[in-house]
Formats: sequence, C-alpha cells, structure tokens
Amino acid sequence: METSAVRHAVEALRARPTAEVLVIGGGVNGLAVLRELALQGVDAVLVEAEDFASGASGASSHMIHGGIRYLENGEFRLVRESVQERNSLLRTAPHLVKPLRTVVPISTFWSGLLAAPWRMLTHVQRRPRERGALLIKVGLMIYDTFSRGNGLLPRHRFAGRQRTRAEFPAFHRRIRYSARYFDASVPDPERMCLDLLHDAVGAGARAANHLRAIGFRDGRVLLRDEVSGVEFGVVAPVVLNASGPWVDLTNAALGAPSRHMGGTKGSHIVLDDPALLEATRGSEIFFENSDGRVVLIYPLKGRVMIGTTDIDADPSEPAVCTEQEVDYFIDLVALVFPDLPVRRERIVYRFSGIRPLPRHDDLEPGFVSRDYRVVTEELDDVTVLSLVGGKLTTFRALAETLGADILRRLGRPRTVDMRDRAIGGGLGYPRDHAARAAWARDNAPAHPAARVETLLERYGTRCAELLRSVPRETPLSTLPDYSAEELTWLALGEQVVHLGDLVQRRTSLALEGRLTTAALVEIAEVAGAALGWTDARRTAEIDRLVSVLRERHGVVDPVGA
Repeated sequence: METSAVRHAVEALRARPTAEVLVIGGGVNGLAVLRELALQGVDAVLVEAEDFASGASGASSHMIHGGIRYLENGEFRLVRESVQERNSLLRTAPHLVKPLRTVVPISTFWSGLLAAPWRMLTHVQRRPRERGALLIKVGLMIYDTFSRGNGLLPRHRFAGRQRTRAEFPAFHRRIRYSARYFDASVPDPERMCLDLLHDAVGAGARAANHLRAIGFRDGRVLLRDEVSGVEFGVVAPVVLNASGPWVDLTNAALGAPSRHMGGTKGSHIVLDDPALLEATRGSEIFFENSDGRVVLIYPLKGRVMIGTTDIDADPSEPAVCTEQEVDYFIDLVALVFPDLPVRRERIVYRFSGIRPLPRHDDLEPGFVSRDYRVVTEELDDVTVLSLVGGKLTTFRALAETLGADILRRLGRPRTVDMRDRAIGGGLGYPRDHAARAAWARDNAPAHPAARVETLLERYGTRCAELLRSVPRETPLSTLPDYSAEELTWLALGEQVVHLGDLVQRRTSLALEGRLTTAALVEIAEVAGAALGWTDARRTAEIDRLVSVLRERHGVVDPVGA
C-alpha cells in the first residue's frame, strides 16, 4: 500500500503503545467516552476495526428523540434522560441537530387504552393493538412534562379530521385525528461522530480507524492495521469494549468470551420521490404497524427515508436490507398514503445496522430495553468494561456516567463539566441571519455568502479552517456544491483511508443517490492526489466502492452509469 498521511494516526500509537484507557469501537458511544476522558486529562486511545461511524451509529434512523414508545415499557428514567439530552444537543450541536416536527396519524379514539398500562405493569407480551387518540394524548402529556421549561420546542397539539385532512390531503380516509409534537433530527450522524473525534484528538487523545483488536497477550491488546497488515500491542490498565453489537466478538478475540449481546437489525430505504416528499409536508410521519413495529416516513436531504425493521441479527454477518424488508416498507406507506404507491426504481439507497441490544432470548425485540449497562471483567491485570446497549440520543450522558466510573478506577478527579459544552462545529455557531452574516465577514470575507452558508450547515464553525486556508475553491464539475479543496480537507483531516469513507461517511453523497460514474472518478482523483494513490489504487478504490454499494446498499450501478 502507498504511504499516506492518514496512517500517521497508527504510527503515533506504535511510537507510544501505552495509555491509561484503550477504547475499542469508533461509534458514537466509544467516541463520546474518548472525548469525555480526553477533556478530563486522561491519556486515552481509541481503535476502530473499520471506519468511524460505520456501524449502528451511521445506520441509525437519524433521530435524536426521547423515545415516547418506551413509556409503555415503564422506562421513565430512560425517556426523561433522552428528552433532556435531546434538548441539550439542540443547544450544543445546533449545526447537526435540528428540531423535527413529528405527526402521528390516528384512526381510533379508545384503542389500546387498557392494553398499554397492562404491558407497562406486567411486561406481558400481547398481540399489538393500535394506539388510539386518548392513549397517545396521555403519552404526549407525560412526554411534555419531561421537556418542561426547555424553551426550545413547542408542546404537542391535536387536530381533528377536518384540520388533519386540510394539512395532509393524501392521508388515508380512515385517519380521523393527528397528533403533532417535536423531537429532533440529526441528518448526518456520521458527522456527529467525527466532531466528537475532533474534540477528543484536540484535547490530546489518539485514535485510529481500520485498526482491529485481534487478541491479548502478555498484558497487551494486540492490534492489526487492516490497511498494511502490521500488528503491534498496546498496554492500558483499563480497556473499554464499546464495539456495539460486536461486543461478544471483540471479547472472544481478547480471550474473554461473553454472551452479553442480542442485537436486532434495523433497515431503511431512501427514495427520490417528490410526490411522497410533498405529502409529508416537511414532517416525520410516525405511526405503528399492526405487528407492533413503529414506522417512520421521514423527509431527509430532499429525499424520503422509510424505516425501520426490528429483526434478530448475527453480528458476524454484514447487515443488509433485504427484498422482503423493501416489500414491508412499500406496504407500510400504503397504510398512510394509499394513493402514492412506492416504486422500487425510486429507491436510491438502502442501509441496515444492528442495534447493540442486550441478549433477550425469547423476548420480542420491541420489549427489549434501549437503556445501557456496563459489565466488568478482569483479564490478567487489565480491567475490561463491556458496554451493553445505548442509543444515539444519550451518548453524552452515557459518556459522563461511564467516564466517572473510569476516572474513579484511575483515581483521577473530574475537572471539566461537559453538560453544556459545545460539540465540534457547534462552538460559536451563528443561529440567525445577522449572526451568520457577521460570522462570514469575520471568517470568510473572500467567499460567496451562499457558499459559506452551505459549509456552515455541513461542518458548523469548523469550516473556518477550510475557508481560511483557501482563498478560492475549485468546484467539482460533477458535483458543484463540493470543491476539490473541501474533499482534500476531509481526506487529510479525517483519516480517510478508502473512497467509501469519503462518500459514505464524510459526506452524504451515497445516501442521497448522487454518485454517478463520472462523480466517482472525479472524487477518486481528488482523494487520490491528496492521499498519494497510484492509478491502480485509484481504480481499485472505485471498484471496491461500487461493489459495496451494489451488495450492501442496493445500488445496482451508480446513477447515470
């Protein structure tokens, strides 16, 4: 393999293969703990077997939410914490987390009123029943109390048939009411993970992707660089296994077999369907199928995302959205928008991830808690902490709790309060037009205002690094809203190793269905020039990505190929 600047992260670990804490897993929770520890002054290292946010974090439903349906499981603590963290993220990561109006279509008034409390009190599984207007009203009243005084999101409200019909004329005629409330969206969860990484590394942490934990010997965790094949060991008295649904596989590799996990697969499809997008009126449509699964039809980046499933999955196999799941989604849309048939050719991207749920044996996936816990084991003189569970919304609270435990084990004090600390490009983020204009004058006077606005939306105030370093950008001929300088900045500054790292996680080009053959060639040329790729390597990267898009994301050929 050609040498490139991005593997300097690996060389930094080889040069000093010791740390106070080693985190295994580069999803949102692992990165949040790394950031928490680094800002408390702990010498912390993180390794990720594939790419940052390449697992459940990137394959999420792109929501920051309290989980209103968890109320029926009696998980009031989790809902309260989730709502509080949602509100916090709207303040600390405003460039990434946005208010999301959610609409629940309702067909009945009384249905489910007795079944829900029975389920909450007894946890006995019963055949799902449709939730009626009264039950949903009670749930939203409780939900609002957890968010009281936040000053960020309005309270819920209800609408009858006439008002519902006026706003959503494409709704099925059986829909008699609708409830509207606010949660939040994170259109780019991968960028949330990358901002956590930047914060952590800026505070002194070390981290490397495509670096796999493969064993444990003589007090060292053995690592293998998946790019070069080089193997070496790292010594740390505390190891945090935050590898999500792969926790048991990681523990087995370390020689400490466990049976903690029982993850389920959640799949989604993304459609370029202007009629369906218009029918949503800019709101997430959130409802329940007859099988008890909660369903969402979600406007996202000018597309419509539909999800999700909840199927037991084997983490040793790639998670892929199947044709049967696509059929399921198509049938779901007809329940709400019967006159807007979903056509397969409108699907531009499919994705699937495995939720890091605890082992649940015969318990139905919908009953399994989304809360988190930590299991402690000893491996020689090393303490191994296995993180079981956790969800995207609560990553900061989880990191604070777990960080406090690790600090106690190290005999270190907490020195920094993280609750209101801005995340990445959320620091100094201008929230209104006047503030944005002032920010652009101070940080990018030579760049067009529209371009500054685009970069602020993508990266928050971190884009100042790019804008200050290049007086003029060169737009791509195939994707003029991106520039060669922007892609170079991402490739060199965010540990891009493969072309897929760049187009699937540093940007959302793949998810949006914007990858033509010509665009792939142009992006590969820019990335290759930055990373020192030969012509053969560049061709291999394109072929590799096309294969991944076809086999895992249902993209038969890049658009326009």
